[in-house]
Amino acid sequence: MLIDSFTTYLRCELNSSVHTVLSYRRDISQWYSFAASASLSGCDIHTAEPDPSAVTLSDLRLWIAHLSSEGIGVRSVRRKIQALRAFYGYLNRRCGVSVNPAAELTPARLPKPLPVLIPTADTARVLDAELDTDDFIAVRDRLIADMLYSTGMRESELVGLRDADVDLRRRELKVIGKRNKERMIPFGEELTTMIRLYTTLRDRDADNPGGQFFVRPDGSPLYRQLVYRVVRRAFDGNTGARRRSPHVLRHSFATDMLNNGADLTAVQQLLGHSSLATTQIYTHLSSRDIKDNYKLAHPRAKKT
Repeated sequence: MLIDSFTTYLRCELNSSVHTVLSYRRDISQWYSFAASASLSGCDIHTAEPDPSAVTLSDLRLWIAHLSSEGIGVRSVRRKIQALRAFYGYLNRRCGVSVNPAAELTPARLPKPLPVLIPTADTARVLDAELDTDDFIAVRDRLIADMLYSTGMRESELVGLRDADVDLRRRELKVIGKRNKERMIPFGEELTTMIRLYTTLRDRDADNPGGQFFVRPDGSPLYRQLVYRVVRRAFDGNTGARRRSPHVLRHSFATDMLNNGADLTAVQQLLGHSSLATTQIYTHLSSRDIKDNYKLAHPRAKKT
């Protein structure tokens, strides 16, 4: 069968991964089954193998429409289209088939997922919870979560923060972002208080910080996985968010800023985005929040 020679070609000549070979073989087998069940022209009743020269673009589109009607997800349909393209491309190059109906198949665009965020009330509950102000680790970990949410900085930027980058008088942080771009991020009075408490305990309890702002008890700097664990532990069980990570706090910072009237360009600068389009994703989140609140609050918007 052609499908056997196709999978051999994928495995031996293209050196495709085992996952790709198995997936494409399964996809083409499903296409064969559909072609037989739909009695497409040129389909061999004995082998259920459609004649490659007789298959048309309309036949392939009929199968794609069938997949969608069966509830197959966009991502899976896209892969099946890629399998068809690879299969008919192979038939053109190796088997003398002159037509390639799959070449004109256009995969549907994948929906761009909106960033996950933590509701404002949940964030406040975590950051305002009771804290042992004499415990260096507890204070450090609270400050990590607070600083990520209050400034929108990336976890790598937080890990690289040095004492010289923290200006308590002006209430500004100097951050070195992607492509070594420097930016200044303002912060408020509450974060100022937490920073002072943390540095007092750090200078008392940690060994030789060496200019690094966030450190472990032995004076060594933080690493990214530790920051991730700190955030996950702080928010675990306290929020409805599916993910709890430093980047989710960055999403939450941007969304809450925009929801409370911040200018889009200002948020772009705070986040260190080179393109305004990157920041605009958070306007969709704000819009979604507005719609959800409308549906919940307006009597004419509720289902009866």
